[in-house]
Amino acid sequence: MATASKAKKKTVRLASGRKRARQDVKLNAANTSLRSQFRTVVKNVQKAIDKAVAGGDKAAPAELFKHAQSVIDSVADKGIFHKNKAARHKSRLSAKIKALSAAA
Repeated sequence: MATASKAKKKTVRLASGRKRARQDVKLNAANTSLRSQFRTVVKNVQKAIDKAVAGGDKAAPAELFKHAQSVIDSVADKGIFHKNKAARHKSRLSAKIKALSAAA
């Protein structure tokens, strides 16, 4: 799949098309960065939950989740992911944190 995105693209003749191609490169980089940030915060919360289950700090996942919520909402507002996907991730993480605090 990586080779397909690296394939040589045809050059556009029209000036408006060339400008669109330049904009697409910038937008693609921005979207990729936001998508990566989304995955990272979700993964960090998940790791903190796993550590807390293993006997670590039980307050750390809740703190990380507060930050993750804003990142997840931001990505959904920008249209990188659908709002329902963002809500689903927040709901699942919240449920795990709630179960963690209930078990304590």
